[in-house]
Parts: sequence; structure tokens; C-alpha cells
Amino acid sequence: MLGDEEDVFDSVTWESPSAPYDASDHTVQPSGPGFKQSTAGTEDERGPHDPKWEGYLIVTVKDPVKELAETKDAYVSYLVSAKTNLPIFSTPTPFSRRRFQDFVFLRDHLVKDFPACVVPALPDKHRLEYLTGDRFSPEFMERRRLDLHRFLERISRHPTLQRSTLVRAFFESTEWHVHMHQHLAHPPGPEPTPGLIDNISDTLLNAFARVRKPDERFLDMRESVDKFEDGLVICERLWNRVRGRTNGEPTSYQRKGVSEAERGGGLAPGEDLTADYHDLAVAVQGLGFLESGITDPLNHFSNTLLEFSALLRHKTQTTTDPFLVHLHSLLTYSHANRAVLKLRDQKQLDFEELSDYLSGVTQERDRLSAVISGHAGSTGLGLSAYLKDKVDSLRGADDDRSRVEKMRKLDIKIKELQDAVTTAHETSDAFSDETLREQTIFQYTKEAEMKEMLGNLAEGEIEFYQSAMEEWERIIPVIQRIRVDV
Repeated sequence: MLGDEEDVFDSVTWESPSAPYDASDHTVQPSGPGFKQSTAGTEDERGPHDPKWEGYLIVTVKDPVKELAETKDAYVSYLVSAKTNLPIFSTPTPFSRRRFQDFVFLRDHLVKDFPACVVPALPDKHRLEYLTGDRFSPEFMERRRLDLHRFLERISRHPTLQRSTLVRAFFESTEWHVHMHQHLAHPPGPEPTPGLIDNISDTLLNAFARVRKPDERFLDMRESVDKFEDGLVICERLWNRVRGRTNGEPTSYQRKGVSEAERGGGLAPGEDLTADYHDLAVAVQGLGFLESGITDPLNHFSNTLLEFSALLRHKTQTTTDPFLVHLHSLLTYSHANRAVLKLRDQKQLDFEELSDYLSGVTQERDRLSAVISGHAGSTGLGLSAYLKDKVDSLRGADDDRSRVEKMRKLDIKIKELQDAVTTAHETSDAFSDETLREQTIFQYTKEAEMKEMLGNLAEGEIEFYQSAMEEWERIIPVIQRIRVDV
């Protein structure tokens, strides 16, 4: 319903209200972690839809610790720390310990406070580990730490979110629970008041309607998002297949209970390169017992196969799995960007539907005016107006006095609708401008993450092949020492 959307939108502040900051008052040249930033010296070079960074915020999530370990209320806390030159922070190196629920609160309220901003999603909490008790295992806590680090990193790269009072309190506050209650009681921005828009029927404003005058700029953005997500899905499917063929253990999808069809195809039994090299090593070692003259070289060759099998498993754990997790996380981040584009369309749709509603009420008012003045036929409203007059006549509501009273009410309603249409138009335009800035920010962040993600993958592959070459090069002299009598 439009009223709900307006409630969310009314609380937004395009520039963080709690961080009044004039870049011209500071001579520090901000530098950021892998994304473009504007400074006071380049103010004239910025376009109307270019984002504005006031400084940097470099974040870290580390040191997961199990709290209340011997109780049923046990949980994991993480040390969150940052380095920043943003003036909203009271120290350049804030830090605190937070649990997963604190991250959830931060994310949920950033979405409410800044509905036009692309707020990244958090990792899903409803996993099998919560049922089996493995959520306190070192492997799970490390995966969760990486996910939370990536979440905060995306927020730190956003010029508006990085300067919000909630983010500052998340890093600095020693009384975080008190701050959460205060934020719930006194959210930033003006409190939305119910008005005419809240009372319009859902049959008029519904989420299934389509924008009648789409903006080509946002159509191109949506098409770009579609292509990007399709590419990520294909990469994810192919790399999961590669992972399964290399290491036959369950993939991250299987651990989350995703179906075979959703993974895009499964593996035949025995398609496990790591296990195949291990079995080959055992077979070669068996040959060594039969060939007494070359037992030692064959044992060395068997050990090389075992080392290569271990390298494959190590590469899966340290390179392939983190790459797949990052790839899926980037896909969910793109979904958040898509949601902002959809919300922008809803704002435009609200304006279009309100305009149509105003037009219908105005026509009804003109019809009544024509009937009273005796020129009903000149209104051109046709059969529907004639039938309505007949119905009103049968109900005894066709006298001029009732028509004048109805016209008075319609005049009041028209005035309210005109104000609502003006507000909806301004809201739609403002949201569109902010969405254009958000797409630029998302593009910066996406490029930085893809650079990091592909760089880590390339480094992991190089490390694997270098180690593999060293193992195989060591076995060549051993094999060459085998004497063959002709």
C-alpha cells in the first residue's frame, strides 16, 4: 500500500542529518579502500548525480569468541574495529564487540532510515548448524566472520551510510543496547503522519501495476542488473561443478539444502579428482611391493601423488570455497540494488496513480457542476454519467442542494489530492535522483569487490600450481635414477 511506502520514504535523509560536515573546513585529503572519493578540491568536477565522500572508513571484523559458553544462552561475539578520518567519529580507531543480532539490528534500521540506499544483506541465520550445534565450530565462525566483514565493508564504502549515527554507535558505543532502545523510540527524520495517501484503496495503488511512462535511464539500469546477475549465476553454477569434481565433499549449496535443480546439475558417483589421485597413490604403492628393483622410486612417486591430492583439497578450502561464498554474496548484494530500483518504480507509480485518481475526482466535480447549471449534455461524460444521475434520482439524491453539498466535499478532496500529487511528484523526482547516485556507488563497490574476488582467486590458483610444480619437479630426478637394462 502506498501509505506504507510513504512511511518508509518519509524517514530518509539524503545527506546524513547527524553528520553536518563542510569539506571546505578540512584540509585532510581522504583516501578510500578501493573506491573513488570526491574532495573539496574537486567539488566543481562532480556532476549532479555523482556521490560525495567526506572521508574513509576502513573496517575489520575479527576474533570470534564464544560468550556464556556453558549456558543455554551461549552466543558468538566479534571484534569490530575501524580506521577513519570521518569527523562524525570521536576517535580515528573505534572498536567494540558485537554479536550477530547487533548486525541484524544495524542492517534492519539502516534499511528503514535510508530506503533509497543500497543496504547489503546479511548472511542467512537459519542454517543447519543452528540445529546441529555446529554454529560454534571454528569453521562456521570463520565463515560467519568473513560474511560480517564483507557486510560492514560495503557499508563503509557508502558515502551516506558510513556517516550515519547508527554506524558510529555500532563501532563506538559501550552501551549499545541503550542506543538501540533510543533509536527505536526516536528514529531519525520526521515522524510520518497519516494523511490522504494512507486512505487510498489498495485497488488503486498496488504493487502489481506497471509504470506507464518508464524512464529510459532506469530501464537500462534494470537490464544491466539482469545481465550482471545472470552472469554471476552462471559462474556460480560452473564453479560449483568444478569444485564438486575436484573435491567430492558437499558444496555450500548442499550444506544449505539447495536442490539439485537449483545447483544446475549434479555429479555422478565417483567424480572426485582428489580421491582419484589418492587411490592412484595407493595403487602405485602396491606396485612398489611387486617390483622389488624400483620399490623406493615408486614409493616416492606415490608420496608425490598424495601430496598433489592434498594440494587439491587445500586449494578447494582456501581458494575455491571463499570464491564461491564471495560470488554468492555479490549476487545477494545485487538483489538489494534491484530492490532500490523497484522501490523507485513504486514511487513513480504512486504519482501516476494519484494523478489518475485526481483526474477522476475532478471529472466528477465538473459533471455535478454541469448538472446544476443545466448543461449536463455538454460535459461529454456519456452513458456512465447518465446512469449515475438515474441512480441518484431513484435514491432521492438528485436535488440541487445535495449536489452542491457533494461538490463542496469534492472541492475539499480535490485540494487534498492536488497537495498529495505535488508531494508524490517531488518524492518521485527526489528518489530518482538518489537512485542515480546509488547506482554510481554500487558500481564503484562492485568493481572493487570483483577486483578483490578475482585477484584472490588468481593468487590461489598461482600458489597451487607453483606448489604442484615443485612437487612434480622433485620426483623427476628420482625417476631418472631408475636403471633400465636393455
